[in-house]
This record gives sequence, C-alpha cells and structure tokens, in this order.
Amino acid sequence: MSIQEEKIKLLVDRRAGARLGGGEKRIDAQHAKGKLTARERLARLLDEGSFEEFDMFVQHRCTNFGMDASHIDGDGVVTGQGTIDGRLVFVFAQDFTVNGGSLSKTMSEKICKVMDMAVKTGAPVIGLNDSGGARIQEGIDALAGYGDIFERNILASGVVPQISLIMGPCAGGAVYSPALTDFTLMVKDTSYMFLTGPAVVKSVTGETVTQEELGGAGVHSSKSGVAHFSADSEDDAIAQIKKLLSFLPQNNMETAPFRATNDPVSRADDFLNSVVPDNPNKAYDMYGVIKSIVDDGDFFEVHRNFAKNIIVGFAHMGGRSVGVVANQPGVLAGVLDINASRKAARFVRFCDAFNIPLLTLVDVPGFLCGTQQEYGAIITNGAKLLYAYGEATVPKVTVTLRKSYGGAHIVMSCKQLRGDINYAWPSAEIAVMGAKGAVGVLKDVTEEEYNELFCNPYQAARMGYIEDVIEPRNTRFRAIRAFEVLAGKRQELPAKKHDNMPL
Repeated sequence: MSIQEEKIKLLVDRRAGARLGGGEKRIDAQHAKGKLTARERLARLLDEGSFEEFDMFVQHRCTNFGMDASHIDGDGVVTGQGTIDGRLVFVFAQDFTVNGGSLSKTMSEKICKVMDMAVKTGAPVIGLNDSGGARIQEGIDALAGYGDIFERNILASGVVPQISLIMGPCAGGAVYSPALTDFTLMVKDTSYMFLTGPAVVKSVTGETVTQEELGGAGVHSSKSGVAHFSADSEDDAIAQIKKLLSFLPQNNMETAPFRATNDPVSRADDFLNSVVPDNPNKAYDMYGVIKSIVDDGDFFEVHRNFAKNIIVGFAHMGGRSVGVVANQPGVLAGVLDINASRKAARFVRFCDAFNIPLLTLVDVPGFLCGTQQEYGAIITNGAKLLYAYGEATVPKVTVTLRKSYGGAHIVMSCKQLRGDINYAWPSAEIAVMGAKGAVGVLKDVTEEEYNELFCNPYQAARMGYIEDVIEPRNTRFRAIRAFEVLAGKRQELPAKKHDNMPL
C-alpha cells in the first residue's frame, strides 16, 4: 500500500469512527429510549444525498478532570448544510451518545459557524437539541459557548427562519437558544425542557414533580406555550418541520414559495352564509370558516394546544403563503386574554419579519376580565398584539364575521392600525360594546335601538373604516383579490435604532 493509499485509508477510517459518535453501545442505548441518533435524524430531515458535513474532526480542548484522556471526532454535535425539498438549510444535531450531548466550547464553535453561514447565505437554520446541558468539566468555557450561540440567535432573528426541535433533554441554560428561535417543536414522552430538574425543585421548594410534569411536550405545548408544536414521534416531528418550511421564505428579503393549486380563486361556499348563528351568544367553529377560505382546505396550525381562544397558523390563498389569525368563538367565546394576546402577537411579528401577508378573521367580544388577568398584566399583554399589528407592514386583510367590540376591535387589525383592506360580513357588530351592556349605561336607549344603530357593519362602512360589506360565501375570492392588489405594497417605518414594544 502506498503512502497516499494509507492516508486515504486513515481518512476513511476516521470518518467511519466519527459517524459512530460515542460507539455502538451508546447508539443502542439511544435506540432503546425510542430515540434516533443525531445522524439518523438528519438523514430523515434532509433530502437524500444532500448533507454536507462541517467540522467532522473537531475535538474538545479540555484537560480538566481527566478529559484529555478521551477525544471523539465531532465532539458531540453534527453540523453542516443540506436541502429540504430542494431548498438550502443549515443544520446542527446534538449527539447524546457523546458525553450526553453536553456542550463544550468547541461544540459551540461548530454551531456558531453554521449559524453564521446561514445568515451570510440567507437560509434557514434548524437545530436538533438532545443534550444534558453545559459540559461541567469545562466550567466557564461551556457557559461562554452558550452565550456565543445566544448572541447568534439574537442577530439572526428576523433575518433567517430559526427552528428548534427538542429531541431529548434540554435543561438549564440550554433552553434559552430554543426560546430565542422562531418555532420550537417537542416530542411526546422523550423530550423535555426546564431550567432546573425535578431533584433541584424538590430540594428548593419541596415540590415533587416528574420530568414530564415539569417540562414535557404536553406541558409546554398547552400550558406555558414554550413549544409551538408537539409530535407523537421523531418521524412525526420531522414531517411537521418539513411542512412548516413549505410556508416560509428562505430569509427576510424573499417571499415564500408559490404553491400551485387547482382550487379556483372564485370558489364560493354557501356554508359560510349560514355559519354564524342567529343567536349572538351561540358559538360556532372558526376552523370551518378557515378551511372553507384557504386553498384546498389545508391549514397548518401553530400553537394548536395553547390559548385555544385564538387560532394562528399558515395556509395558501391563490398559491400565496399567508398567516391566519382568527378568534375562536368555540372557546371562551373568542375572548382575548393574556395567553391569546401574546400567542397572536408573536405570530404576527414573525409573519411581518418574513414578508408573509396576514389574514385576520374577527369575532371577539372583548378582553377577559377579572383579577387573575389584571394581576397578570392583561393590559401589557394586550398591548403586545396591538403593537404587533400596528407595526406590521406586510399586506393585512381583515374580515369581521360577527362581534368586534371595544378595545378588542382595535387590537384585531382595525383600519387605524394600518389595516389595508377591511371587510365585514352582514352579521358583523362593530361597536364599543354589545347591546345588553350598552343599555345598562345609556339608560334611555333600548336594546333594539342600540342594535339598529351600532350592532351592524354599516356605521363602520359609512365612516370608511371598512372597505365593503361582503357576502360571506364570497370571502375567499374577495380576500385573495385583496392580497393580489396588495402584492406590491411598500410601507416604511420611521427611522429608529429599534422599537420599545411592551414586553
């Protein structure tokens, strides 16, 4: 064998060793937990044959506590580039088989490198998290590594889409990177996120709680809202992320891909003419309205299990990607509360950052009252949604289906928050409050008189606050045509270093 052949054999052998991560036994242990390895996950996420790996031979530089006795190529994270449906993405996947995926300084350098490249080339970055946290043996170096990653998350925010998949543990300082990204997905039963684990909670507060109860997918997708999506399996998680990407542009300078459809733009649906009940206090399901309007009835919901009184998600209309925000009369009458306000505000700001037009479907009786909401700062949280809509410069089309009362009317993309085209159904009631509450204040006015004067869309139409009162069955056609008209919209914000939105 020639010297050159020996060198090539060494390269091949080292590559094979690096691909094994922590070795067969640890790979088997990973599989026994129902989890894939970092490389298996990337193989399922990316188009076949598209992955180009970076820094396969990087090793840690720690000499503390005997760490210099063992070095594994790659050092616990697989990084590189690939394509999903032919579109470039940058990826990193933590490898739990190497030191429990714990973060070293060299691991952070690998992750920062792909994040920097994502920003430079204008492509999404996807992180697969499966880590025991900071590598304790490295001390402050590991913490510095996290700080470097967080700074990249911040600088990339609003420049390229950032997506986090939690595929195992994500604890301590590690949770802040996913929290800084645009979307976070967790896998049921095998992933969890928390700042301090059950043992620490027990010692500090005396509370006994399991990992799942403290920070599982169910908790974060329904109670805290930390997770935007939950998946039944890792394959389900990967499928959801692929679909999410189909609605998103590569970066903040582009628009999302056009998706051809055979669903006619002019399609009318008589179902919409009767969906709103005659009884104003009776609920109906907003999902039926959304699916009737969008292309092929295909709606990809975000935060499905959190703050169900408002619905947010992505769809296509006439082939264009749009963000949908809709009150849900079937849950708490569609009222706005703290969680609904911040859920929708975050979504609106994402869409605005990445040039995704907004369709807002309004049926809102107001803000939820009570001490719990006031003490929890409903004022500030409601202002977040108001601010998000008022700041957004993407095309904004609003359709009021039924109730639109008081401050909640203003918050839901009204004309004064620079709504571009605002429509109302004949069933719309646009007023300071409902008739029952109003007559209690006005005294000399009957409910019938108040309803005739205010609880209809025509006063708003007379004042020019809505462009038109439309027949419900034509909502799809009118909304798509509005977005077509607004496709070339240009609107600038005043020059500033940055805003100071209510947080």
